[in-house]
Amino acid sequence: MSTEDLTVRAPGDDDRTVDLSDDFVVLPEQTVDDTDRGWGERVGDNDDRLLAERPPHWD
Repeated sequence: MSTEDLTVRAPGDDDRTVDLSDDFVVLPEQTVDDTDRGWGERVGDNDDRLLAERPPHWD
């Protein structure tokens, strides 16, 4: 028995159009758990603080 014999097809499947545009999002790029907030960190960046506190030998 081949896999084609096990395939069940609904009537009219051949006539159905499928939209393959890039605008359709199935899954988000980043989950909520993978954000600063998901890790329990404060929202926002601290680039200014890190630049102000950089070691003197970096200058």
